[in-house]
Amino acid sequence: MNTQDVNAADSSSAKPNIAFIGLGNMGAPMAENLLKAGYALSVYDLSKDATQRLQQAGAKVADSPKGAASNAQVVISMLPAGKHVHSVYLGDMGLGESKSKGLLSELPQGTLVIDSSTIAAADARIVAEAASQAGIDFLDAPVSGGTGGAIAGSLTFIVGGSADAFAKAEPILAVMGKNIFHAGEHGAGQVAKICNNLLLGILMAGTAEAINLGVKNGLDPKVLSDIMLQSSGRNWTLEVYNPYPKVMDNVPSSNGYQGGFMTKLMQKDLNLALQTAQNTNVNTPMGAKATELYEAHTVENGDRDFSSIMALHDSSVLS
Repeated sequence: MNTQDVNAADSSSAKPNIAFIGLGNMGAPMAENLLKAGYALSVYDLSKDATQRLQQAGAKVADSPKGAASNAQVVISMLPAGKHVHSVYLGDMGLGESKSKGLLSELPQGTLVIDSSTIAAADARIVAEAASQAGIDFLDAPVSGGTGGAIAGSLTFIVGGSADAFAKAEPILAVMGKNIFHAGEHGAGQVAKICNNLLLGILMAGTAEAINLGVKNGLDPKVLSDIMLQSSGRNWTLEVYNPYPKVMDNVPSSNGYQGGFMTKLMQKDLNLALQTAQNTNVNTPMGAKATELYEAHTVENGDRDFSSIMALHDSSVLS
């Protein structure tokens, strides 16, 4: 495919072909929503179970990222960490004959790349710079909303990159999300995401601590939660994601802390926030304490929802 082919596809009223790379707990339902909206999708993941799921939903399965993107005008990725994003787009960056090319070296000019992984802003900017040199539009577009939002198509996308690239991506993102923000230039999406999750981690840890204090002093957790909801302690965790079991229906704390947003992922995001703060000489003492608490909790509860931080105060909530 040459540049003219891509430009012609962009100017056409037809939906672009999309390559989706990374079909984990978030990526798979995001890809399924694109299929439901009528997009032609080619997918790649190391997990055969994940690719079979998408194949049954109507996607074509490729045996490599390059194969998935071979006929795509748009590439979307949802990968675990910065090293995976670098590997896919920049190659292994090894030495001598072991060095392999990344996807950016294979894509035609004018391709739109949307990376929805949560990674360090510095890593996103490195990939964005390489993409720009190759004539490729790159956006860092991390998400908020968890697996429930991915399934429902109600994610929040926080996007960094040029206004032109954002305008191209917005109709596609709207299929997978309800709230779509252009945060600024390359890396801005990642910075905004980690600021949000830094605050979320602090709020969840603090809410769990406050509820535990009340319960240990004879208060009913639901009554206390209702009081705080109508008082100055009101926050998102009390409104929709209470960490104490049986206070609220249809949240992980009332389901053995299963589903939702895993503790190890919250720990990852808090560490990214601290890394960014250190790189820019910003003091984040409350973030540092929240990170310390989640690191201790992750040792035995990394796969439980992050609201299980309540167990640091009362281990009986896990039984």
